Amino acid sequence: MSVTTDKTPQKSGAAGAAQFAGWDSRKYNYFEPKGRKASHYEDMTVDVQPDPKRYLLQDWIISFADGTPTYDERWTAAKSSDWHKFRAIDQEWERTHYQRQSTIVGMISNVIENGRRSGAPKRFDKAWIKILSDHLGAYKHAEFGLGTATMQAQRYGYTQMINNAILTNSSYKLRFSQDITLYLGELALDIEGIDLEAGKHHWLEDPIWQGTRHATEAVMGATDFLEQYFATNIVFEPLVAELFRSGFVMQLAAAQNDFMTPAVVSAAEGDYERNLANAVDLFNILVMDPNHGNENRKLFVHWFEKHGTLALQAAHQLQPIWSQPRVKVAQFSDALDVQKNRTRAIAAEIGFDIRATLDA
Repeated sequence: MSVTTDKTPQKSGAAGAAQFAGWDSRKYNYFEPKGRKASHYEDMTVDVQPDPKRYLLQDWIISFADGTPTYDERWTAAKSSDWHKFRAIDQEWERTHYQRQSTIVGMISNVIENGRRSGAPKRFDKAWIKILSDHLGAYKHAEFGLGTATMQAQRYGYTQMINNAILTNSSYKLRFSQDITLYLGELALDIEGIDLEAGKHHWLEDPIWQGTRHATEAVMGATDFLEQYFATNIVFEPLVAELFRSGFVMQLAAAQNDFMTPAVVSAAEGDYERNLANAVDLFNILVMDPNHGNENRKLFVHWFEKHGTLALQAAHQLQPIWSQPRVKVAQFSDALDVQKNRTRAIAAEIGFDIRATLDA
């Protein structure tokens, strides 16, 4: 560990080579905590991933064949004066993440089990049953695609704190895709006519879903890991994912005699609130960076223009779904306006303006 005493660099990591504030303490205090004292989350994540700029005197221990180091700040176009400044708002690390995922799966299982026991699926409106087969079944592929994209993105994060936030984001998306698959399978045990292959067909061939598919694959194909994280949480989620989950499924399900589906989908809404809080904090830190803030702001506007255009096209192509339920209690235009306002608020909280794209 490299330390500095009296502004003189200490090049030895040997015990007792230098005395510094707290050098004789039996507690770890080699990093500056976000609060008054380090949280358990910080103790488990800060500096777990090595960095030559902090304590790795011998530089990276291994590198790729072309000379690229184990982790490289050039893997994103965004720049930071201190990548280690970020601390995830939800403070999730391995143990707490498994605990929360287990709790969510248990909640969903109880809802499905109790709903089936009471005969609830048989009371669903027939038109609604087809919508669940066709469109909820199609939407799960978007969740899987974004989960795959963020799974790839997390490997390139420069710090363990950033990796953790992106990796838990991926885990939530992949779990929810599985939730939908298992849920539709459970409904098929009680309801005749649920086609478990219909969702795949609509995802691949239905014009309603091709915009969403295009937007999802654009995120998957991005080569900048922070662009993937940004496009997922700041663009796609509010303009497409929440539009469908909250603006359609959770708004209309009760009128179709369905109390089960909103409970299942609500888990994803809770997931997104946590993922969004982490993403907003990270991108706000980058926008407020004293050396690179303006450059990062321009970059985020560019990313939003690129992915926002695709997301808006995807949203408009979903409009016909709102006319399919027999009992109609929500309008597409109202739902889209809500999500546009939501997206403006997210961008404003980070510190950049997206009116040009949303109002085009």
